[in-house]
Amino acid sequence: MRSFLLVALILFSFTCSYGQNRFTISGTVSDEASGETLIGATVKLDGQVVTGITTNSYGFYSINIPSGTYKISVSFIGYKTLIQSIKIDKSGKFNFSLVGDNELTEVVISSTKGDENVSNPQMGLQKVNVREISNVPVLLGERDVLKTLQLLPGIKSAGEGNSGFYVRGGSTDQNLILLDEAPVYNASHLLGFFSTFNSDAIKDLSVYKGGMPAQYGGRLSSVLDIRMNEGNRKNYEMEGGIGLISSRLKIEGPLVKDKGSFMISARRTYLDAFLALSPDSAINGNTLFFYDLNAKANYQLDDKNTFYLSGYFGRDKLGISKSFGFNWGNSTLTMRWNHLYGDRLFSNTSLIYSNYNYVIQNNNDVNNFEVNSSIRDFNIKQDYEFSISNINNLKFGVNAIHHTISPGKLTSRGNSSVNQITNENRQGLELAGYISDEWAISDKFNMVTGLRLSSFSLLGPGTFKTYDLDGIATDTLLYGKGKVIQTYLYLEPRFSLSYQLGSIGSLKAAYTRNIQNIHLMSNSTTTSPTDLYILNSNNVKPEIADQVAGGYFRNFFDNTYEFSVELYYKWLQNQIEYRTGTDLRGNSNVEADLLYGKGRAYGIEFFLKKRFGRFNGWIGYTLSKTERQFDQLNGASWFYAKQDRTHDLSLVGIFKASTRWSFSSVFVYNTGNAVTYPSGKYQINGRTAFYYTEKNGYRTPAYHRLDFAATLEGKPGKKLQSSWSFGVYNVYNRQNAFAINFKDDPDDATKTQVVRTTLFGIIPSVTWNFKF
Repeated sequence: MRSFLLVALILFSFTCSYGQNRFTISGTVSDEASGETLIGATVKLDGQVVTGITTNSYGFYSINIPSGTYKISVSFIGYKTLIQSIKIDKSGKFNFSLVGDNELTEVVISSTKGDENVSNPQMGLQKVNVREISNVPVLLGERDVLKTLQLLPGIKSAGEGNSGFYVRGGSTDQNLILLDEAPVYNASHLLGFFSTFNSDAIKDLSVYKGGMPAQYGGRLSSVLDIRMNEGNRKNYEMEGGIGLISSRLKIEGPLVKDKGSFMISARRTYLDAFLALSPDSAINGNTLFFYDLNAKANYQLDDKNTFYLSGYFGRDKLGISKSFGFNWGNSTLTMRWNHLYGDRLFSNTSLIYSNYNYVIQNNNDVNNFEVNSSIRDFNIKQDYEFSISNINNLKFGVNAIHHTISPGKLTSRGNSSVNQITNENRQGLELAGYISDEWAISDKFNMVTGLRLSSFSLLGPGTFKTYDLDGIATDTLLYGKGKVIQTYLYLEPRFSLSYQLGSIGSLKAAYTRNIQNIHLMSNSTTTSPTDLYILNSNNVKPEIADQVAGGYFRNFFDNTYEFSVELYYKWLQNQIEYRTGTDLRGNSNVEADLLYGKGRAYGIEFFLKKRFGRFNGWIGYTLSKTERQFDQLNGASWFYAKQDRTHDLSLVGIFKASTRWSFSSVFVYNTGNAVTYPSGKYQINGRTAFYYTEKNGYRTPAYHRLDFAATLEGKPGKKLQSSWSFGVYNVYNRQNAFAINFKDDPDDATKTQVVRTTLFGIIPSVTWNFKF
């Protein structure tokens, strides 16, 4: 860390010495009504070469300029642009507050400034405007940021109604999901039908499909960076909503006016209340619900120091009478300290805790047992941002994460016939240091370069085995607490660049290497609460992904229309599959059943969006291929990965019919999943066994669906603001396949029946939203 800080101080001294008539102005940009800082707001000074400086994740900006009088403009999507003259004859603080523009209608997906999609050298980045997510129709009317992300090109749903997603050929565990910097390992409720993220609590959401900045690491495919609201620093407010299956409530206000604030947001379903109304005793004793709680507080000690404390706590509970219980959930806690060293060096120090666990209880007299499993992280980060000049911004920092995985503990109770099993915990330490530089080389060339040095060490205590290619143990060693069993060290270079084609278009290119040290073990086609995580070991090597991408970006009609086309190719190493018949549950030697191979993913993404006006929306289309190759599978030939879908199309339309009524619709279409179907069958002791040949050589039927929503705003001018949201999911009642199984025809065992399972037909919804 000292070397990184030394570099920054040297650069600081150099830039201060080349001109004594230059001064630095810095400060924050916030919402005038609430005091909430704005991420990605643009600050421009007339007469400067640089087109604009954007605020960082905490609303902070810094500009170094010669003395003089300037016209400054501060802008952010959804707010009126602030323009004023300032005289610069010394360094100082300038904080700006923007007024919301209620007449501006923008679509859900938006850039932070009008032409950032063209001028920003960063590739594969898209931001979600959380304030407008309510316009997009979703399952059961629950506003869901992850379901909205799945409507973007290059991001695909993991299944019908599922909040899991695939990005550019990667699997669900290859997405790094951060909530106020804390990793979230299972971001779903109700077995994946809803995400853990309550949109009322979210301030900003960015997703990187490629070209990730060097400060991010640990996953191969994408980064989803979510920041929670900080709370209203000026007034107390309450808002929420009552729907068919859940209700939500948010309370926010000042701790000390204009100095600190808090936000608490809660949500709970009440499906269990409906079950209790049933006259059937087999139903009314069952449990099915989830809840989540988001909380955040901040306090500004002075102009240079601000403290933040935020947390998330969520739980799902599923129970069948008193005989079976299953619950799972996440908890995170983030403590942060922002500090300014002078006017150009910004520091953020974070202490982060994350825990995901599940508990299964079986209360049968004969089989009375409990299963516990968890993954727990302790994380410390130190990030710096140094404004070298208006055309050169440096970021650097270090990060350490300690992982503890409890793969499963089965506890037998009473006179149970089940044997007690305890699998050993596994511990690992991830260390990383990074440096990244954003440089506007000229009016046409912009570049972001970065380098990340990451290491992973597997730690004792425990018994560790080495397996050969056939899964046979060749060595067994016992290590004590804190002993290092295996260490991996990698360099991860990153760069993105853009070349301006006039004022409305640009060409971009990017290269990224990512390393992943924690791996999800799952036999299901989608995410499951009981999926198992494992760390690198002497058998399991880090997964590696190298991605190159290039694209053309252009805006039309004063940035009203946005168009882009991106191509990508991704090489994947050390990918993991399972031997046939592998059982992951209670398997203390799961590494013996793992196979290792390689993969590739490539495609082209088209995106056309209308951003403003009474009618807006977007079209996203992806043409892609995702393949894997393993020496022990499919005759060592390449085969389609389960997440491969050749075609993926999304159409989103939003129409503001009047000051109170708005309508929206979504249509999605994608090629069916790659699956393995039996090619034949035979009898063993009178029972049918199916014979499988080509892996993932078949497809489920194509998926398509049309959704519709309407919103009626309450009459304006009242203290209680309210609205009604109406929705219809799957308007034409398409019976999309969730699973396809095979069984003998009961009338003729020589024939086989295909059984299609569907989850959702047409589903209406209604929600009343309020705010005061």
